[in-house]
Parts: sequence; C-alpha cells; structure tokens
Amino acid sequence: MKQYLISMYQPAGQGQPDPVFLAGVMREIEAIRRDLVEAGSWVFGQGLHAPETATVLRTRGDEVLITDGPYVEGKEYLGGVTIITAADLDAALHWGRRYARATTLPIEVRPFAGEA
Repeated sequence: MKQYLISMYQPAGQGQPDPVFLAGVMREIEAIRRDLVEAGSWVFGQGLHAPETATVLRTRGDEVLITDGPYVEGKEYLGGVTIITAADLDAALHWGRRYARATTLPIEVRPFAGEA
C-alpha cells in the first residue's frame, strides 16, 4: 500500500464560511475519516491555521532567517491535509473525490516520493 497526501486548498481572503455550511462540511469530513479508519487507510489528517500564522525559515549564508507570515502571496492556501494509504492512485482519487464533494474546495492528491 502506498501513502498519499490529500491537500485541501482554501481561497484566500474569503474569511470563515457560513456556520451552517461549515457544520455540514465538518460532518462530512468526519464521516470520510470514519470510513478511512474502517477501510484501514487512515494515517493522519488535520486542518491548518491561516497562512498569517506561519513562520518561514530560510538560509542566507551561514544564518537561518526567521520571518513571520506566509512565504508567498496567493489566491489559495493550504488549509488542511490528510495522509492515507491506498493500493494505487485510483483508490486514492476515490477518497480525494469524497473530500472535494464534501468541502467544495480544490483537492490535490499526491503520492509520497519513494513509494513503490
């Protein structure tokens, strides 16, 4: 079984969704997590704080500089991740489709490097 990263991208600058809509999304995400656990495919998943909470570290010569805030400005930002195991890309895409339907967000499914 390979491991896959399912990334959920949120639009920047739109604030929090309507509480009723968000509650429905969270119920669907919890149902997907339960199904992943039952299928033996759940590894890890969690939402992220907004990009303004990020701290970026980069090297400049022998020093490591620390900067508050996001690394890049963009129209979307990484809002959450889930790591799953799946037999192949088609199986991973099945879970990605469920997340896309549940959240209405762009979802990226990507295998980890070195996975056979």
